[in-house]
Amino acid sequence: MGKGKIRIAIAGVGNCASALLQGIELYKNDPSLKDDPIGLMHYDLGGYEPGDIEVVAAFDVDARKVGKPLKEAIFAKPNCTKVFYPNLPDYPVTVQMGPVLDGVSEHMKDYPEDDTFVVANAEPVDVVKVLKESGAEILINYLPVGSEQAARFYAQAALDAGVGFINAIPVFIASDPEWARKFKEKNIPIIGDDIKSQVGATITHRVLTKLLEDRGVKITRTYQLNFGGNTDFLNMLNHARLKSKKKSKTQAVTSEMAVEPDKKNVHIGPSDYVPWLNDNKIAYIRLEGLGFGKVPLELEVKLSVEDSPNSAGSIIDAIRCMKLALDHGEGGVLEAISAYTMKSPPVQITDSVAKQKVEEFIRERAKAPVA
Repeated sequence: MGKGKIRIAIAGVGNCASALLQGIELYKNDPSLKDDPIGLMHYDLGGYEPGDIEVVAAFDVDARKVGKPLKEAIFAKPNCTKVFYPNLPDYPVTVQMGPVLDGVSEHMKDYPEDDTFVVANAEPVDVVKVLKESGAEILINYLPVGSEQAARFYAQAALDAGVGFINAIPVFIASDPEWARKFKEKNIPIIGDDIKSQVGATITHRVLTKLLEDRGVKITRTYQLNFGGNTDFLNMLNHARLKSKKKSKTQAVTSEMAVEPDKKNVHIGPSDYVPWLNDNKIAYIRLEGLGFGKVPLELEVKLSVEDSPNSAGSIIDAIRCMKLALDHGEGGVLEAISAYTMKSPPVQITDSVAKQKVEEFIRERAKAPVA
């Protein structure tokens, strides 16, 4: 084990939370993964291992999760991610009712219950009180895309409870100067916005874009078409909820371009919902450009990946970097790890440089905590 526990709270007990908890238990209990940490960017991060992370509070709004033990809720419908470690422990945590606000899109009621959200008939708890009483140090926002009001509610709850905030969804909080100022003034760390998967469509698209740019190719057109069968893709059929998501994904890619193509020549964003794919996400990426002599070049890629474990590979590093910041009394936006793990960080940095900055961040803070 590492040098201490990291107590986290989760808002949204969906597929991403399921993959994270399964991963924590897998890497804690499989001794072979300590020497060969398949799937992790860091096994030991500044003295903290995956098994040091423990959930002390969880919030949701679905009737099949609220009031249930976390161990059961994590596998309840509509969750559909791959079960790669089913033997979860009996966590002393019961999922509590959070505020619905704009967390559930109106169109979701038109789909079968197994595929959509069923709002519980329960009163929301006092989230700030629960965070304080649970001893949580970090709150992770895993709400559905488009939950603008709900995301800000939980951000404010983190501020009021004095806990760090990791914003894994495309609502601009860490990248909003006003919110960033609030966290800085209270000396509370924040990481955001919009989790970048370990090897997902966005990181792949960014790398290919940077490759072409570095080799002198002028990119003239590009698209990224994504589809899957989880509640995230079902939720995003309501295009009114996609404004922040499309902006987040688009700027993550175009930030790698010296000269951004005309907007009509860039299309990046969720495309459709295919129920039988469950948590499998498929992305088609295409780039067109002009090489030497203005000769045209075309590049196409297909990526197929289990969506939620892919995101857990990044969030597990974000959690531990935030713990290092907490150990050293640091607040405000954590820029390096935000750039490394998020699509819309306050400061966009090329991925290779972001990785270097994260390694520096870890080395500098891996010493004893500030007294």
